[in-house]
Amino acid sequence: MLTPHILVVDDEPRIREVVHYALQREGWRVTVATTGKEALAALVEQTIDLLVLDIMLPDANGLELCRRIRSQTATPILFLSARGEEIDRVIGLEVGADDYLSKPFGTRELVARIKAVLRRVMVTPASDTSLPSSTSGCAVESVTLDIERHEIRVDGRPLALTHTEFCLLRRMLERPGIVFERAQLMREARNTDTHITERTVDTHIRRLRAKLRAEGLAPIVTVHGVGYKLEASACRSIRQP
Repeated sequence: MLTPHILVVDDEPRIREVVHYALQREGWRVTVATTGKEALAALVEQTIDLLVLDIMLPDANGLELCRRIRSQTATPILFLSARGEEIDRVIGLEVGADDYLSKPFGTRELVARIKAVLRRVMVTPASDTSLPSSTSGCAVESVTLDIERHEIRVDGRPLALTHTEFCLLRRMLERPGIVFERAQLMREARNTDTHITERTVDTHIRRLRAKLRAEGLAPIVTVHGVGYKLEASACRSIRQP
């Protein structure tokens, strides 16, 4: 596996220094930026595997910056913020972040969170024993999930999803018609019990639905008091190995 390249975006010198040292100690490549403008330039000029992004920047609101980045790339984003209320975490997830860590934080937890996100990003079918061995792709109406390429397409066009959204849709595609409880769906999609709340699951599903609805699709059904399911009648296998 190639050495991950992490972009750290924070205007506080002490935070940048501590995070930079902790990530380099893991053997990762690290690039730092102090403004939103510098962050956008780094994304254009370099291959970035994950962003550690402060919400409060001198020239940009981190939430708006996240929206802009997410509209152009699926590169994972982990927010850092001094604001630790649940509503702030939910908003961060709504705009496309993959995880959220409140300041002050420990570098061990930060590294663990980054590793967890990178594992979800870099998972391959060969290492994922939960995958049915006979299925390499599924489709919901005109939405195609190509597991081998870790890609979603609508009528052949790529659809930008966060890695969590991709995992959620993948799990439901693998088991159409099955009702997933919120906690179960989140555990299967993220493979962690950390910070799972019903509101977090609802936020990811709402974002996923909005992206599908923008393409004229609505296959995800709410089962009130339980969770969500994908309509079995809308799913079919499209490729066999």
